[in-house]
Amino acid sequence: MAGGTVGPTAEVRPGPAQQAPAPTWPALVITGENTPPSSMLVNGKPTGYQTDKIHALLQRAGVPYRIDILPWKRAYVMAQRDPLTCVYSTSRTPEREKFFKWVGPINSTEWLLLGRAGHSFQLKTLEDARNLRIGAYNGDARGEYLRSRGFNVDALQNDMANQQKLLLNRIDLWAVATRTDSNMLERLTMGGKLVPVLVFNKVQLYLACNATTPDALVDRLNATFETLRRDGTLKNIDRRYEELEAQK
Repeated sequence: MAGGTVGPTAEVRPGPAQQAPAPTWPALVITGENTPPSSMLVNGKPTGYQTDKIHALLQRAGVPYRIDILPWKRAYVMAQRDPLTCVYSTSRTPEREKFFKWVGPINSTEWLLLGRAGHSFQLKTLEDARNLRIGAYNGDARGEYLRSRGFNVDALQNDMANQQKLLLNRIDLWAVATRTDSNMLERLTMGGKLVPVLVFNKVQLYLACNATTPDALVDRLNATFETLRRDGTLKNIDRRYEELEAQK
């Protein structure tokens, strides 16, 4: 019978069960620092190889967000203090474990002590630096790690100012973080004026979310991040920035 009307004796088959609506996630505030090419502002927009991974993660997960590029200490304190706030890229250390819920890892890094070329110290272990002055970045995991173990740490608001302090013999060593697959070390050593002395730790970097962040949301982000890892999205982001760096 035309018109689509079902008569009184017609058999009505049950349709497919309706899917439950997708969860509505709360908006997140994401904080990071200006550390090109990892994280930076270009024409007022947050970008960089770590930042683009965060964009991809939250967009794929369907989580509303905004990214604020701030001084590191402020970015870190906001995530530790404020609900629904996360900070990247954060070294996951035993000292920090209880303060956050963790998404990732986003990347890995080596912690390295740099010295002056021609005046560097012969260090076999970190303990050999016990009596030396070590420059660090205020609020950074490297300074926290060293200070908690009794080392003499001089932390600055501007980490790159430690380059000149080291050259001027105002500190003996500078604690830095570098990726083994990047040219970051070349920039930090100023064309050979500074030299690597000792790798003293290897850590993984995460998106660290306030401890009150709902577990379901953290699980969603971690599952989505693993999907991005498997389907090559993260590798493609790294490759794009490596090509840009190679052109410089």
